Amino acid sequence: MSRQKSVLETWSDVARSKSNRESIEGYLPIILSAAGALGIAPFAVVRVMNGNWVAATIDFLLMLGIVVLGVVVYRTRKVRHAALTISVLCVGGVVATVYFTGPQQVYWAYPAMMAIFYLIRPLEAVLLSLTMIAILMPKFLPTANSLETTTIFITIVVMSAFGYAFSVVTNRQREALINLATKDPLTGAGNRRALDAKLAEVVAKRKRQPRTASLILLDLDHFKSVNDAHGHATGDEILKSLTEIINLRIRITDSLFRIGGEEFVVVLDGMNLERAEHLAEQLRTLVEANELVPNHGVTISLGVAELQSGETSRVWLDRADAAMYDAKRRGRNITALAS
Repeated sequence: MSRQKSVLETWSDVARSKSNRESIEGYLPIILSAAGALGIAPFAVVRVMNGNWVAATIDFLLMLGIVVLGVVVYRTRKVRHAALTISVLCVGGVVATVYFTGPQQVYWAYPAMMAIFYLIRPLEAVLLSLTMIAILMPKFLPTANSLETTTIFITIVVMSAFGYAFSVVTNRQREALINLATKDPLTGAGNRRALDAKLAEVVAKRKRQPRTASLILLDLDHFKSVNDAHGHATGDEILKSLTEIINLRIRITDSLFRIGGEEFVVVLDGMNLERAEHLAEQLRTLVEANELVPNHGVTISLGVAELQSGETSRVWLDRADAAMYDAKRRGRNITALAS
């Protein structure tokens, strides 16, 4: 399995898109931070009224920190550092209230653990939970034989186990959903949704700092006749073989996408037009040399375009598409450069 993420990081993958920003998921950090602050607020008010200034100060600091960090996450969609900070605040708040107010405040450990297993990655949440238990233990040692104390710590451990299991399952579901949403089921290449996201990312990088990027749009020549002559099962095997050939030749930093029946796009972040043309010619030669169908030559036509300053992803892709169709007009099995 790939690197695990927290539930909040999983949310951020969805919420970064502009279309999701105004949905209920887009407001989730604000909702959660407001709920957390409102949950603490009554206790802070009561402690002020009772003159318990130390505990009241802790409560107000927690409220302020949770709200500020919730707003930061909502505005920036950068959740990692904010989530770690909120998690430490939650655990620190539980420890501080138990030590300054009394052991009866230990029940705040339960919502705190729910929060940290949502906010941070599973192993990190387990370590933070164990740290909290270790710090709280000295406060309860005088009553270590108490059934209530034993029950509290056992239930904290059990809740941590359930929180860990929930986080792991969420990661697996996230991977499955991402594959369904971004992968072509036949070839395993990225789909059109994934391509749009990648192109937007590359264009945004170009706006922040000077950076070259190119893309290759390629199409199998006379693919319909291959399907008609050999069947769609053979056509599917050709598409999978073509994907393997491309993946074996491109860099690990390059990205391959299938955007149509027999159309593919390779995004080459950090590669100029000259190098992209050289790679395209290598791909064309490799496909021609491999006997993908016995006694039937299979070739590709390619269009290459380098991202220009101020250009949108749509225009960039259209220029590569126009170059590819120029290669088709010129006789196929050709690499053409975009104007």
